[in-house]
Amino acid sequence: MPEYLKLSRGLQERFPGLAAQIVRFSGVTVARESPELEQYKTEVTDRIHERWDVEELREHPTFRAYRDFFWQMDIDPTKIRPASEALIRRVLRGNPIPKINTWVDAYNLVSMESAIPVASFDAGLLGGPLLMREAVEGEEFLGIGMKKSVVLGGGEAVIEDGERLAAIYPYRDADYSKVTMKTRDVLMLICGAPGITLAELEESAALAMRALPRFCGGAASK
Repeated sequence: MPEYLKLSRGLQERFPGLAAQIVRFSGVTVARESPELEQYKTEVTDRIHERWDVEELREHPTFRAYRDFFWQMDIDPTKIRPASEALIRRVLRGNPIPKINTWVDAYNLVSMESAIPVASFDAGLLGGPLLMREAVEGEEFLGIGMKKSVVLGGGEAVIEDGERLAAIYPYRDADYSKVTMKTRDVLMLICGAPGITLAELEESAALAMRALPRFCGGAASK
């Protein structure tokens, strides 16, 4: 049976149908880059150009579901886009896919292929089981690439590990738990939104379980 992230009662009531599937990876090896992965990037880029048109993204039901979810959380999705849509738009405009490391690059490709945002955490750096809940006014969060913490206004969907915030869901992960070349075990989230079916999350999870071990080794379980 698939494993899903625990949600607080408040979020369940506020956003019926909100879910995030958990996939676990153990014994991975993360490298700076991989020639095989670069070839896969080219293949995915070609498929993106064949499948999508920039104008089509605006009304596609998958991207619409995430955009509507963002608006409900007072996030402007024209300025902060869901990761899957942002990556696809980047490719359609002729820009290269960001190169971080083999793990991040590979799960970005999964996100693009499935149109579902994906997040990853170094499992060894998490303080405990993850919980998605509403942020409390005044909580601070330091995301990947941020120079200083932001102070949350309250009500945002956030993920905590029992000790601190691991993400603002579903678009910004914390710096402390990011996947690096030292990471060996990973907790991945296939990030849903109201209107996204569990079957869509499962399909994206299956793609991740095929792609990530291909480029980073290890074993996947759900």
